[in-house]
Amino acid sequence: MSELALEIAGLKASIEGKDILRGIDMSVPKGEIHVIMGPNGSGKSTLAHTLMGHPRYAVTGGEAKLFGEDLLAMKVHERARKGLFLAFQYPVEIPGVTISHFLWNAYQASKGPSENGKKNPKAVLAFRKTLNASLESLKMPSEFAMRHLNVGASGGEKKRLEISQMQVLKPKMVIMDEIDSGLDIDSTKVVAKGIHDMRSPDFTALIITHYPRILDYIRPDRVHVMAAGKVLCSRGMELARELEQKGYDWILKEYNAV
Repeated sequence: MSELALEIAGLKASIEGKDILRGIDMSVPKGEIHVIMGPNGSGKSTLAHTLMGHPRYAVTGGEAKLFGEDLLAMKVHERARKGLFLAFQYPVEIPGVTISHFLWNAYQASKGPSENGKKNPKAVLAFRKTLNASLESLKMPSEFAMRHLNVGASGGEKKRLEISQMQVLKPKMVIMDEIDSGLDIDSTKVVAKGIHDMRSPDFTALIITHYPRILDYIRPDRVHVMAAGKVLCSRGMELARELEQKGYDWILKEYNAV
């Protein structure tokens, strides 16, 4: 049996006293790309933020394990150090902090401190090379690295920068909350290729999306459908095709989630 990167059992969570997740059961084997689809208000984004440790979301039951370790017992920075990464649906703008500076500090934190707290020239060179190659692959000029993080960037540029962060930091388990939201056809292709290029036995992803279009380029291993705070079913890529053609009503009725 494949090692599980993420294992969720009976997970319940609320926000401001309102129950959102009502018993999520899901597992994502290491090295696979899984997708979550579902109607608005089904709890998809809540699941993403709960797994990352957002303080507004209170876990009220169940468990979640990251590579066999208790994820819910970890603080946010510990989850990140263990290789968990969340790509936001709406990336925030951070004035005064350049993309290069932001990523360099995150890169150092993920690799551990350099000798005597000084910059290692080889590490700096490797970082710059990786960042420039990432920006180039995402069809962004290298000068973008000196811009303030997400400030003045278009929606498509912000999503590409999320992919660039993944390519530089190389997290083990990535959760992407509507990474394709608001993208035009060309940007969708670029973002999808960036995700596809990261595929490896050491890269695992859980992608939340409303649009099957991006899945044509990524070819996920599994599609999960969420509604009313639960996972209704999990099948192959054919499920996304069926949802695109027929919508959600039929599956909500089939699983008594209406």
